[in-house]
Amino acid sequence: LLLRLLLVVLLWSGLALGTFSVGSSPHRVLHDLLSEEQLLEVEDLSLALLQGGRMGPLSLPPDLPDLDPECRELLLDFANSSAELTGCLVRGARPVRLCQTCYPLFQQVANKMDNISRAVGNSSESHSCARSLLMADRMQIVVILSEFFNSTWQKANCANCLTNKSEELSNSTVYFLNQFNHTLTCFENNLQGSTHSLQLRNYSEVCKNCREAYTTLSSLYSEMQKINERESKAEFGTHLCIDVEDAMNITRKLWSRTFNCSVLCRDTVPVIAVSVFILFLPVVFYLSSFLHSEQKKRKLILPKRLKSSTSFANIQENSN
Repeated sequence: LLLRLLLVVLLWSGLALGTFSVGSSPHRVLHDLLSEEQLLEVEDLSLALLQGGRMGPLSLPPDLPDLDPECRELLLDFANSSAELTGCLVRGARPVRLCQTCYPLFQQVANKMDNISRAVGNSSESHSCARSLLMADRMQIVVILSEFFNSTWQKANCANCLTNKSEELSNSTVYFLNQFNHTLTCFENNLQGSTHSLQLRNYSEVCKNCREAYTTLSSLYSEMQKINERESKAEFGTHLCIDVEDAMNITRKLWSRTFNCSVLCRDTVPVIAVSVFILFLPVVFYLSSFLHSEQKKRKLILPKRLKSSTSFANIQENSN
């Protein structure tokens, strides 16, 4: 074995110093010095040295000197939970289904991180697990992944879709999602007409038959917004959770842009009435002023001096 190691060292030394001639190759030089079997052994040994001193494929050693079995189990649990949560987040990216499908996996990752950071147990080995997994290097991969998951969860405002303990979806969220699915089902059922009508983009049946479902969904969304603003549960503004917002945005785009439908807002009639009243106020004012001035003209009484002068003028005219 020592001879083989020396041969490998001489081989790589010759390559580094350029002692081999230009026209010769290392494989040909070794082939001249060794038999075929010895040559294969030297090649395997050199490959093993390049891979860290072990024969076979490149892989992690089974026993890391600075990681205890307890720490390795915690790290493996966190890795598996993180992989499941990452897959769930990516699959629920479009249409957005993050909060309603991934909240059990998020809780699982949070629990695994708590197990690591709490240093499970009272032994010194447990404390070394927290140091080894969270603070042993500059990158701190476990910490980075945990912060990424927490930041994503907070930006999505998933807490507004869940109960206080984040164990399940809230009743309002479940009711909204059911109404959302009912509205989409209504759209789909009323689109099952003839192909000719679809080519002409005649969606009058959708507008007529699904108006009530869409109005109910829109009103429910507005009510949830008001409740959320009163309670101020969202950490990033007053947004609802991303699942509810995306569902409402999809429905509104289908209703207004795709189907070109419209719904008369309940506040439209009072606004129009007030606007018309304000618009006609100047007309009413000037008309009333005109009528009032005409009545004053009719009630005008001539002064006594004016009456006497006119009677004197009449007497003179009669005498003449």
